[in-house]
Amino acid sequence: MAKVVERRKLNFWEELYLPAIVDGLGRTFRQMFKPEITLQYPEQRPVIADDYRGAPGLVKDEEGREKCVSCQLCEYICPPKAIVIEPGEVSEETSYDYSGIEKAPQEFYIDMLRCIYCGYCEEICPEQAIFMTGEYELNASTRQELVFDKARLYKLGGTRPGLLKKWKHKDDGLAAEEH
Repeated sequence: MAKVVERRKLNFWEELYLPAIVDGLGRTFRQMFKPEITLQYPEQRPVIADDYRGAPGLVKDEEGREKCVSCQLCEYICPPKAIVIEPGEVSEETSYDYSGIEKAPQEFYIDMLRCIYCGYCEEICPEQAIFMTGEYELNASTRQELVFDKARLYKLGGTRPGLLKKWKHKDDGLAAEEH
């Protein structure tokens, strides 16, 4: 059997809705004289914290060398499977001696529509080749434009000085540095 709930009868002021109207106008006028908190985007930009995790990007060292050795750990750890790496041999036309490195990424893609910006790829990378950037404005007219290739990821990540340097130049004996 259904339970019947009796509605309370409105009093005289509640029937007029006058208290609700006065309360609404009071809130409106109080809000009108508060300082603005809205940014006029894109002319005004928000202040981004240093530890903000934006779009991931690949980085090069001070000498312009690729840091990624195509170990595929970031591809493996990525929860939404947004990273795809096609490993390959190191190209011979590089100006630096990579003879101690067995492979490098031929293709490196990150689907920014699938990426959840968790930062796992940055944490697991043994070569410090991928970092979460401060980039938060990702827009495109098609879905395919948000699948970033290796060139666009390097443009997004740029160069980071003072990173782990695993390989020395051939003149230095091509020995792995202590880390």
